[in-house]
Amino acid sequence: MTEETPRTITVKLRKSGWEVEITCTEGQIKQAIESVLSSLEAPTSSSSHPIHGPGEANATGNKTCRGLILELWQEGWFSQARALSDVHEEIARRGYHYDRTAVSHSLTDLVRENILTRQGNMRNYTYIQKRPPSIQQALGSSKTQPPAQEPAPAEEEKIDL
Repeated sequence: MTEETPRTITVKLRKSGWEVEITCTEGQIKQAIESVLSSLEAPTSSSSHPIHGPGEANATGNKTCRGLILELWQEGWFSQARALSDVHEEIARRGYHYDRTAVSHSLTDLVRENILTRQGNMRNYTYIQKRPPSIQQALGSSKTQPPAQEPAPAEEEKIDL
């Protein structure tokens, strides 16, 4: 008796801007195609989701990296100088696992916005609050209000004597 080797089949699929090539045995093809199609149809975090303001949850209810760092700032966590590794570990401790580069970029953005300041040398920065959070910002307003302007002093009348 001769033993037949299973035939391998190659299938190319195109869907939603993706092109996938599947190579498997004849008996596995149905399961492989279903698996690929279900993963292409599953919602993913892509640029098609609207971008939310700091501290807001995105479409899936998850908090953004920037939003988490702003929460730390609002809690006064940055009243002491913190290294990138400290910030990354604190976010992870709270159950959010962002890449270190995402944390680094968010910290840099907050430095540019004068919320945090950084001290030290390249690759060895520490981050500390530049200003404490105001009550309005702690309550959730992400936009800073310009300082209230004082009314202009009334002009004095000049009287010649």
